[in-house]
Amino acid sequence: MSEHYPRIRRYSLYPEGRYLSIRECVSITFYLRRSHPELMQAVMHCLDVYQRAVEPQVLGMYVDEEGEWRDLDDKGWEFIRKELLHPGGANLHLSGASEELSAYEFAYRGRAPEDVEAGESSLLVVRLPTEFLEEHGPGRVRELALELAAGLPFDSGHAGLSFLYPEAVLGMSESICDDAFRYPGLDMPDSSVSLDIGTRLKGAYWLTFLGQRVLGELGGVAGLRARLHSPGTTVQAMGDERVVVTLGEWPEAGDGAQGRGLPVYCELARVLEPWLYVFPRRWHGFTREDMRRWERRFLD
Repeated sequence: MSEHYPRIRRYSLYPEGRYLSIRECVSITFYLRRSHPELMQAVMHCLDVYQRAVEPQVLGMYVDEEGEWRDLDDKGWEFIRKELLHPGGANLHLSGASEELSAYEFAYRGRAPEDVEAGESSLLVVRLPTEFLEEHGPGRVRELALELAAGLPFDSGHAGLSFLYPEAVLGMSESICDDAFRYPGLDMPDSSVSLDIGTRLKGAYWLTFLGQRVLGELGGVAGLRARLHSPGTTVQAMGDERVVVTLGEWPEAGDGAQGRGLPVYCELARVLEPWLYVFPRRWHGFTREDMRRWERRFLD
Protein backbone atom coordinates (compact mmCIF):
# COMPACT_ATOMS: atom_id res chain seq x y z
CA MET A 1 0.00 0.00 0.00
CA SER A 2 1.32 3.45 -0.94
CA GLU A 3 1.25 6.25 1.61
CA HIS A 4 -0.96 8.12 -0.87
CA TYR A 5 -3.59 5.49 -1.70
CA PRO A 6 -4.63 1.91 -0.91
CA ARG A 7 -3.88 -1.11 -3.05
CA ILE A 8 -7.25 -2.56 -4.02
CA ARG A 9 -7.57 -5.95 -5.70
CA ARG A 10 -10.97 -7.66 -5.75
CA TYR A 11 -11.55 -10.88 -7.65
CA SER A 12 -14.68 -12.49 -9.07
CA LEU A 13 -15.16 -16.22 -9.48
CA TYR A 14 -16.50 -17.58 -12.75
CA PRO A 15 -16.82 -21.18 -13.99
CA GLU A 16 -13.70 -20.69 -16.10
CA GLY A 17 -11.61 -19.20 -13.30
CA ARG A 18 -10.83 -16.31 -10.95
CA TYR A 19 -10.51 -12.85 -12.50
CA LEU A 20 -9.49 -9.45 -11.19
CA SER A 21 -12.61 -7.29 -11.33
CA ILE A 22 -11.92 -4.20 -9.18
CA ARG A 23 -8.70 -2.28 -8.64
CA GLU A 24 -7.39 1.26 -8.21
CA CYS A 25 -5.95 3.25 -11.11
CA VAL A 26 -5.17 6.74 -12.34
CA SER A 27 -7.89 8.19 -14.56
CA ILE A 28 -7.74 11.24 -16.85
CA THR A 29 -11.15 12.41 -18.12
CA PHE A 30 -12.37 15.22 -20.37
CA TYR A 31 -15.92 16.35 -21.19
CA LEU A 32 -16.38 18.21 -24.46
CA ARG A 33 -19.54 19.86 -25.79
CA ARG A 34 -18.35 19.22 -29.32
CA SER A 35 -19.45 16.68 -31.89
CA HIS A 36 -17.24 13.90 -33.15
CA PRO A 37 -16.51 15.54 -36.54
CA GLU A 38 -15.06 18.50 -34.63
CA LEU A 39 -12.92 16.23 -32.43
CA MET A 40 -11.71 13.35 -34.59
CA GLN A 41 -8.29 14.82 -35.40
CA ALA A 42 -7.66 15.85 -31.80
CA VAL A 43 -8.65 12.39 -30.53
CA MET A 44 -6.35 10.69 -33.05
CA HIS A 45 -3.55 12.87 -31.69
CA CYS A 46 -4.48 11.94 -28.10
CA LEU A 47 -4.31 8.24 -28.97
CA ASP A 48 -0.80 8.75 -30.36
CA VAL A 49 0.23 10.73 -27.27
CA TYR A 50 -1.08 8.01 -24.96
CA GLN A 51 0.62 5.19 -26.84
CA ARG A 52 3.98 6.99 -26.76
CA ALA A 53 3.59 7.67 -23.04
CA VAL A 54 2.99 4.06 -22.03
CA GLU A 55 5.60 2.36 -24.24
CA PRO A 56 6.78 -0.39 -24.05
CA GLN A 57 3.30 -1.30 -22.77
CA VAL A 58 0.90 -1.69 -25.65
CA LEU A 59 -2.81 -1.55 -26.21
CA GLY A 60 -3.65 -5.11 -27.15
CA MET A 61 -7.45 -5.45 -27.07
CA TYR A 62 -10.48 -3.50 -28.28
CA VAL A 63 -14.25 -3.70 -28.20
CA ASP A 64 -15.75 -4.47 -31.61
CA GLU A 65 -19.08 -3.37 -33.10
CA GLU A 66 -20.83 -6.25 -31.31
CA GLY A 67 -19.49 -5.20 -27.91
CA GLU A 68 -17.04 -8.11 -27.71
CA TRP A 69 -13.38 -7.85 -26.71
CA ARG A 70 -11.01 -8.76 -29.55
CA ASP A 71 -7.25 -8.86 -30.04
CA LEU A 72 -6.01 -5.55 -31.41
CA ASP A 73 -4.41 -6.91 -34.58
CA ASP A 74 -4.29 -5.30 -38.03
CA LYS A 75 -8.01 -5.90 -38.45
CA GLY A 76 -8.62 -4.25 -35.11
CA TRP A 77 -6.60 -1.15 -36.00
CA GLU A 78 -8.54 -0.89 -39.25
CA PHE A 79 -11.75 -0.92 -37.21
CA ILE A 80 -10.36 1.83 -34.94
CA ARG A 81 -9.38 3.95 -37.93
CA LYS A 82 -12.79 3.61 -39.58
CA GLU A 83 -14.58 4.34 -36.31
CA LEU A 84 -12.56 7.51 -35.75
CA LEU A 85 -13.22 8.71 -39.30
CA HIS A 86 -16.96 8.05 -39.18
CA PRO A 87 -18.75 11.42 -39.41
CA GLY A 88 -21.76 10.31 -37.39
CA GLY A 89 -19.93 9.57 -34.14
CA ALA A 90 -17.49 7.10 -32.60
CA ASN A 91 -17.36 4.68 -29.70
CA LEU A 92 -13.92 3.29 -28.85
CA HIS A 93 -12.60 1.22 -25.97
CA LEU A 94 -9.04 -0.10 -26.05
CA SER A 95 -7.10 -1.77 -23.27
CA GLY A 96 -3.84 -3.52 -22.48
CA ALA A 97 -3.10 -6.98 -23.81
CA SER A 98 -3.62 -8.83 -20.52
CA GLU A 99 -6.79 -10.84 -19.98
CA GLU A 100 -6.77 -9.52 -16.41
CA LEU A 101 -8.45 -6.17 -15.71
CA SER A 102 -5.94 -3.87 -17.41
CA ALA A 103 -5.56 -0.37 -16.09
CA TYR A 104 -4.09 0.69 -19.43
CA GLU A 105 -7.18 1.99 -21.18
CA PHE A 106 -8.16 4.49 -23.85
CA ALA A 107 -11.89 5.14 -24.23
CA TYR A 108 -13.71 7.72 -26.34
CA ARG A 109 -17.37 8.45 -26.98
CA GLY A 110 -17.75 10.95 -29.79
CA ARG A 111 -21.28 12.31 -30.01
CA ALA A 112 -23.23 12.96 -33.19
CA PRO A 113 -23.97 16.65 -33.89
CA GLU A 114 -27.66 16.24 -33.05
CA ASP A 115 -26.79 14.64 -29.68
CA VAL A 116 -24.57 17.58 -28.76
CA GLU A 117 -27.38 19.95 -29.69
CA ALA A 118 -29.61 17.94 -27.33
CA GLY A 119 -27.19 18.56 -24.44
CA GLU A 120 -24.86 15.55 -24.48
CA SER A 121 -21.06 15.83 -24.34
CA SER A 122 -18.35 13.82 -25.99
CA LEU A 123 -16.13 11.96 -23.53
CA LEU A 124 -12.45 10.98 -23.50
CA VAL A 125 -11.04 8.80 -20.71
CA VAL A 126 -7.53 7.40 -20.46
CA ARG A 127 -6.31 5.26 -17.59
CA LEU A 128 -3.02 4.11 -16.15
CA PRO A 129 -2.20 1.58 -13.44
CA THR A 130 -0.89 3.02 -10.19
CA GLU A 131 2.26 1.00 -10.91
CA PHE A 132 2.94 3.47 -13.75
CA LEU A 133 2.52 6.34 -11.29
CA GLU A 134 4.95 4.72 -8.87
CA GLU A 135 7.54 3.92 -11.54
CA HIS A 136 7.48 7.22 -13.42
CA GLY A 137 6.33 9.61 -10.70
CA PRO A 138 3.38 12.01 -10.49
CA GLY A 139 5.18 14.62 -12.59
CA ARG A 140 5.11 12.34 -15.63
CA VAL A 141 1.41 11.61 -15.17
CA ARG A 142 0.66 15.32 -14.87
CA GLU A 143 2.67 15.99 -18.04
CA LEU A 144 0.61 13.39 -19.89
CA ALA A 145 -2.66 14.91 -18.69
CA LEU A 146 -1.55 18.39 -19.78
CA GLU A 147 -0.36 17.12 -23.16
CA LEU A 148 -3.73 15.47 -23.76
CA ALA A 149 -5.60 18.57 -22.60
CA ALA A 150 -3.57 20.95 -24.76
CA GLY A 151 -5.18 19.74 -27.98
CA LEU A 152 -8.73 19.31 -26.69
CA PRO A 153 -11.47 21.99 -26.58
CA PHE A 154 -12.67 20.69 -23.22
CA ASP A 155 -15.40 22.23 -21.09
CA SER A 156 -14.14 20.44 -17.99
CA GLY A 157 -11.91 17.58 -16.99
CA HIS A 158 -10.16 15.91 -14.12
CA ALA A 159 -7.33 13.53 -13.32
CA GLY A 160 -6.57 11.53 -10.22
CA LEU A 161 -7.13 8.26 -8.44
CA SER A 162 -10.14 6.16 -9.31
CA PHE A 163 -11.70 2.77 -8.81
CA LEU A 164 -11.62 0.69 -11.97
CA TYR A 165 -14.20 -1.97 -12.72
CA PRO A 166 -16.46 -2.94 -15.63
CA GLU A 167 -19.31 -0.45 -15.26
CA ALA A 168 -21.78 -2.65 -17.13
CA VAL A 169 -21.45 -5.56 -14.68
CA LEU A 170 -24.21 -5.47 -12.08
CA GLY A 171 -23.09 -5.37 -8.46
CA MET A 172 -19.61 -3.93 -8.91
CA SER A 173 -20.41 -0.50 -7.46
CA GLU A 174 -22.38 -2.03 -4.60
CA SER A 175 -19.38 -4.10 -3.53
CA ILE A 176 -17.19 -1.01 -3.04
CA CYS A 177 -19.76 1.29 -1.44
CA ASP A 178 -17.96 1.30 1.92
CA ASP A 179 -14.57 1.92 0.33
CA ALA A 180 -15.99 4.78 -1.75
CA PHE A 181 -16.74 6.64 1.48
CA ARG A 182 -13.57 5.55 3.26
CA TYR A 183 -11.31 6.83 0.44
CA PRO A 184 -12.88 10.10 -0.80
CA GLY A 185 -10.04 10.75 -3.25
CA LEU A 186 -10.85 7.60 -5.23
CA ASP A 187 -13.29 8.55 -7.96
CA MET A 188 -16.23 6.40 -9.05
CA PRO A 189 -16.17 5.87 -12.84
CA ASP A 190 -19.44 6.82 -14.55
CA SER A 191 -19.51 7.39 -18.29
CA SER A 192 -23.19 8.39 -18.12
CA VAL A 193 -22.14 11.73 -16.62
CA SER A 194 -21.34 12.86 -20.17
CA LEU A 195 -25.04 12.68 -21.04
CA ASP A 196 -25.91 15.81 -19.09
CA ILE A 197 -22.86 17.40 -17.41
CA GLY A 198 -22.81 20.32 -19.85
CA THR A 199 -20.34 22.93 -18.61
CA ARG A 200 -20.53 21.81 -14.98
CA LEU A 201 -17.78 20.04 -13.03
CA LYS A 202 -17.86 16.52 -11.63
CA GLY A 203 -15.90 17.56 -8.54
CA ALA A 204 -12.54 18.48 -7.04
CA TYR A 205 -9.62 16.30 -8.09
CA TRP A 206 -5.83 16.15 -7.99
CA LEU A 207 -5.96 17.87 -11.39
CA THR A 208 -9.13 19.82 -12.16
CA PHE A 209 -9.51 21.34 -15.63
CA LEU A 210 -11.84 24.32 -15.98
CA GLY A 211 -13.22 25.58 -19.27
CA GLN A 212 -14.17 29.06 -20.36
CA ARG A 213 -17.62 29.33 -18.78
CA VAL A 214 -16.73 28.38 -15.21
CA LEU A 215 -13.38 30.16 -15.30
CA GLY A 216 -15.05 33.33 -16.57
CA GLU A 217 -17.66 33.28 -13.82
CA LEU A 218 -14.89 32.82 -11.24
CA GLY A 219 -13.23 36.01 -12.45
CA GLY A 220 -10.57 34.39 -14.60
CA VAL A 221 -7.24 32.98 -13.47
CA ALA A 222 -6.61 35.81 -11.03
CA GLY A 223 -10.05 35.43 -9.47
CA LEU A 224 -9.57 31.70 -8.99
CA ARG A 225 -6.08 32.09 -7.53
CA ALA A 226 -7.38 34.62 -5.02
CA ARG A 227 -9.81 32.03 -3.61
CA LEU A 228 -7.31 29.20 -3.12
CA HIS A 229 -4.86 29.46 -0.23
CA SER A 230 -3.65 25.92 0.55
CA PRO A 231 0.11 25.36 0.27
CA GLY A 232 0.91 23.18 -2.71
CA THR A 233 -2.16 24.21 -4.71
CA THR A 234 -1.26 25.72 -8.08
CA VAL A 235 -3.35 27.36 -10.78
CA GLN A 236 -1.88 27.16 -14.28
CA ALA A 237 -3.39 28.98 -17.24
CA MET A 238 -3.84 27.05 -20.47
CA GLY A 239 -4.29 29.88 -22.92
CA ASP A 240 -6.74 32.70 -22.25
CA GLU A 241 -9.85 30.74 -21.34
CA ARG A 242 -8.82 27.49 -19.65
CA VAL A 243 -6.95 26.49 -16.53
CA VAL A 244 -5.76 23.47 -14.56
CA VAL A 245 -5.72 23.42 -10.76
CA THR A 246 -3.21 21.01 -9.18
CA LEU A 247 -3.64 19.90 -5.57
CA GLY A 248 -0.18 18.92 -4.41
CA GLU A 249 2.56 16.76 -5.86
CA TRP A 250 0.76 13.40 -5.56
CA PRO A 251 -2.87 12.37 -5.98
CA GLU A 252 -4.27 11.40 -2.59
CA ALA A 253 -7.02 8.97 -1.61
CA GLY A 254 -7.45 10.05 2.01
CA ASP A 255 -8.64 7.50 4.57
CA GLY A 256 -11.64 8.17 6.76
CA ALA A 257 -10.89 5.15 8.94
CA GLN A 258 -7.46 6.57 9.77
CA GLY A 259 -8.63 10.16 10.13
CA ARG A 260 -6.74 11.31 7.03
CA GLY A 261 -8.95 13.91 5.41
CA LEU A 262 -8.26 15.91 2.26
CA PRO A 263 -8.57 19.58 3.28
CA VAL A 264 -7.08 20.93 0.05
CA TYR A 265 -9.72 19.04 -1.94
CA CYS A 266 -12.38 20.46 0.38
CA GLU A 267 -11.14 24.00 -0.23
CA LEU A 268 -11.35 23.60 -4.00
CA ALA A 269 -14.76 21.91 -3.79
CA ARG A 270 -16.15 24.82 -1.77
CA VAL A 271 -14.89 27.30 -4.37
CA LEU A 272 -16.42 25.26 -7.21
CA GLU A 273 -19.67 24.32 -5.44
CA PRO A 274 -21.99 26.55 -7.53
CA TRP A 275 -20.86 24.73 -10.68
CA LEU A 276 -20.74 21.15 -9.41
CA TYR A 277 -22.67 18.40 -11.18
CA VAL A 278 -25.57 16.80 -9.30
CA PHE A 279 -26.07 13.12 -10.09
CA PRO A 280 -29.61 12.40 -11.36
CA ARG A 281 -28.99 8.64 -11.40
CA ARG A 282 -27.92 6.13 -8.75
CA TRP A 283 -25.15 3.57 -8.86
CA HIS A 284 -26.25 0.04 -8.07
CA GLY A 285 -26.26 -0.48 -4.32
CA PHE A 286 -26.25 3.26 -3.52
CA THR A 287 -29.34 4.93 -2.09
CA ARG A 288 -30.25 8.48 -3.06
CA GLU A 289 -28.84 9.60 0.27
CA ASP A 290 -25.62 7.70 -0.49
CA MET A 291 -25.34 9.52 -3.81
CA ARG A 292 -25.80 12.92 -2.21
CA ARG A 293 -23.34 12.03 0.55
CA TRP A 294 -20.73 10.92 -2.00
CA GLU A 295 -21.07 13.93 -4.29
CA ARG A 296 -20.80 16.22 -1.24
CA ARG A 297 -17.97 14.28 0.42
CA PHE A 298 -15.68 17.33 0.24
CA LEU A 299 -18.40 19.80 1.23
CA ASP A 300 -20.20 18.49 4.32
